[in-house]
Amino acid sequence: MKTRLVHIKSFGCQMNKLDTALVKSALKEAGFDITESLKEADLVLFNTCSVRQHAEDRVIANLGHMKHLKKSKPHLVVGIMGCMAQRLGKELLEHEAVNLVVGPGQIPHIVSLLEAVMHDQGKQLDISNEIRQQAPDNPDLEAFESKHDSDDKQIPGQAFVRIMRGCNNFCTYCIVPYVRGPEISRPPQAIVEQIEKLAQAGVKQITLLGQTVNAYAYEDAGKTYDLADLLVLVSEVNGIEWIRFVTNYPIEDNFDRIMQAMADLPKVCNYLHMPAQSGSDGMLKAMNRRYTAEQYLDLLKHARAIVPDIAVAGDFIVGFPGETNEDFQKTAELVRQAQYKNCFVFKYSPRPGTTSDNRLEDNVSDAIKQQRNLDLLAVQESVSANLCQTFMGKTVKVLVEGLSKKPHVNAAEHNNLPQLIGRTATDWIVVFNGPETLAGHFAEVTINRVSPLTLFGDLASNT
Repeated sequence: MKTRLVHIKSFGCQMNKLDTALVKSALKEAGFDITESLKEADLVLFNTCSVRQHAEDRVIANLGHMKHLKKSKPHLVVGIMGCMAQRLGKELLEHEAVNLVVGPGQIPHIVSLLEAVMHDQGKQLDISNEIRQQAPDNPDLEAFESKHDSDDKQIPGQAFVRIMRGCNNFCTYCIVPYVRGPEISRPPQAIVEQIEKLAQAGVKQITLLGQTVNAYAYEDAGKTYDLADLLVLVSEVNGIEWIRFVTNYPIEDNFDRIMQAMADLPKVCNYLHMPAQSGSDGMLKAMNRRYTAEQYLDLLKHARAIVPDIAVAGDFIVGFPGETNEDFQKTAELVRQAQYKNCFVFKYSPRPGTTSDNRLEDNVSDAIKQQRNLDLLAVQESVSANLCQTFMGKTVKVLVEGLSKKPHVNAAEHNNLPQLIGRTATDWIVVFNGPETLAGHFAEVTINRVSPLTLFGDLASNT
């Protein structure tokens, strides 16, 4: 049978990257081959994101290219999966370049849907009609998740494991509850079994994923397992050495328990990603974020009291409707007080169907959004520059990811060894020269130079 080559392009968050890895595994098992070359592909899948307009615009631009490509390759199959597929459904299917539209909850069906398209059964649509009414269990999705784990070897030694799906927070700017459905936690035993399989395959670091990962709750035989309980169970898996979890919502429920688990369990990395989104109480209320700036900072105080060397990362939205310069300055001050190792800053993007789009005017100009984005990143750069100085002269343990973007740099000075990149347990990026065979393994690196976001060093002699 003729080889069927699939090219997959993924946009958006770690959830999407995980879904892409699962789909790749399922396609390989079904006899498809994955190609990095768009020109060689017989099938092209776009795993889409709807969190910001820019992400959707990029997909539409790619579909324009697919329309052109199909003129010379009329049998090319083009599929859309992910959040944009769920949001737009039939509208996307009407695009002349698109053959297939599959929502996030329907990815277990993707092989059969692709086969249907290739056997001239017409365009295929498979999305959730009442996504907020999803049943708490989805046997097809659970079986698919457990079977086609996330170890796609893109980053050796690491894997992502979803512990829950969906979101119940309904932040006014966010499309996720409408495209990913309600919060549904996976059974702890299924999660542990999946991680045991990954450990046997050589995975050393696991990242537990959830839209609101600290809301994990699964009831079994009268006991409710929370994230702290799950961390204990995962820590008992032989072969797993580092455990991370993202993303956390700033809420007191179980927060101290989770931080205490981090302090007590050596395998759990001292790293907390907890988006604040704004430092203005007025903006937080308008965003339907159920805390104040003071409460957020108080949670960080608790975290640092329990885990003194914890590293914290945050997310922010600038230019939310009605944001004044005073609101923005409060956000900048929160960044200074929070002392993040890094933070991610996004310009507000109206999302159709969300509360803010329906009720609030997008009245902050693009120019002001852009300037506030740059200004907040500058504040964070100053904070990061001070924090990274504490690493000078120290030797740190890193999990090596592989070649850096510029592997040739400094190679001549290091016996022609390429430049590698790795991360510490607290998620600091470390760049150094060493043998490429270190990818997927731990190494000790002595830091001799720093920049606000990156540590540079030499491989320690005992590695």
